[in-house]
Amino acid sequence: MADYKKYFIQVVSNHFPGNAEKIIADTDNHFNNISPDIHFAKTSANPIDRRLDFCGYFLALIKTLDERGESFDNIRKICLEVVTEYVRPKNKIQQLLKRLPAKLINTWLSGIFLKALNKKVSANKNSGGFIANIITDKEETLGLGYGIDILECGICKLFKKHDCQQYASILYEVDEMTSAMAGLKLIRKGTIANGATKCDFRFKKER
Repeated sequence: MADYKKYFIQVVSNHFPGNAEKIIADTDNHFNNISPDIHFAKTSANPIDRRLDFCGYFLALIKTLDERGESFDNIRKICLEVVTEYVRPKNKIQQLLKRLPAKLINTWLSGIFLKALNKKVSANKNSGGFIANIITDKEETLGLGYGIDILECGICKLFKKHDCQQYASILYEVDEMTSAMAGLKLIRKGTIANGATKCDFRFKKER
């Protein structure tokens, strides 16, 4: 079982104690149909693609709940509960590790890392994956020296292919949560899921 699946089971069981087993089984069936579209992600040279396995199961749950007639608001609530539990640091060491990258911004080490990372994320041989640019110019990044422009979103591509594009914005809400865990405040003008040409990630350090 994938390490994230237990969080889906936990939240689904809390919301649907009498039907959790059937909902998870239906989610597994949907995921089996989705999996061929994201099989490349596990071995992709672009590290952002790695999140597509989790997003695929996320999509499978959405399709299951949508078929059951659950409202958008309820689906959003359930999905955000799953993600909150999944990304939440489980101990102090994990909490420190999540804050470490923000502390290393503008060091010589981060400069080397970001340059190498940009090479990996700025191209993608997989048509269903992400393409992004790492921004290090301080004038373009609110003085921080670090930002990301997502030019092609693998999540939006996947959700659109499976006729669930209206739900893609739910996952985008997680970005604010994970940024806060890293000690950063996310500032964003637009997202591809909401019609923008790119997702612009800009940050400010939290005090």
